[in-house]
Amino acid sequence: MMKLDPHNPIPLHVQLKTILERQINQGYFQDKIPSERELTEQYEVSRTTVREAVSQLVQDGILEKRHGKGTFVSVRPIHEWLGSLSSTTETVKKMGMTPGAELLSHGIVDSPPHLESYIPDKQMYLIKRLRYANDEPLSIETHYYPVDIGEKMARYDIATRPLYEILETELHIQLWEGEQMITGRTLTSEEAELLGVKENHHALLAERYITDIEGTLIEHSTSLYRADLYSFHMKLLRK
Repeated sequence: MMKLDPHNPIPLHVQLKTILERQINQGYFQDKIPSERELTEQYEVSRTTVREAVSQLVQDGILEKRHGKGTFVSVRPIHEWLGSLSSTTETVKKMGMTPGAELLSHGIVDSPPHLESYIPDKQMYLIKRLRYANDEPLSIETHYYPVDIGEKMARYDIATRPLYEILETELHIQLWEGEQMITGRTLTSEEAELLGVKENHHALLAERYITDIEGTLIEHSTSLYRADLYSFHMKLLRK
């Protein structure tokens, strides 16, 4: 168990807030957090310190107080660490949550203009899915594949099965390198309805290109994430 450092210039309630938030993100508390008395005894601090830490987590939307019942974990945001080629399923599982998917559409479509330099074919295979974390709508994912690859993938359960798993396990395609760009925009009314939020809700847009070991484009995807449920993290090193 991490302990608070009274000699640290960082206030004790901020230290406690950081510890509790880390434990919540790691899935240590699946539902309800310990009571004020329990936290006071565990971390050897005053109730005022505990209340300040918990109040900040409530303000941040990480915790919610229920009258007469205690303090509970709200829907936890999903953190994706940049630098590794991970699927949404893998990221959600690492957060201790249950991933889910709903197939919205799939089939052969005209190639988007911005992919013409990667795929000379005039058509590609589209797979569009709504993704969930603990049954909460999380993102809308749109994947484009070369037609021959997409048609082979469609023979399997593309509705709920991880697409990377189908590519690697069933089709024996080695995903090698990815390039990802992250921007932001507001959702359309249709997108907002799918994600269960109000129109003009802010979203994170991640666009990803994935190639095999020979540099051939295997997948292009765009993912619209609810900004209140998803965040991207990275570690930086100054050289």
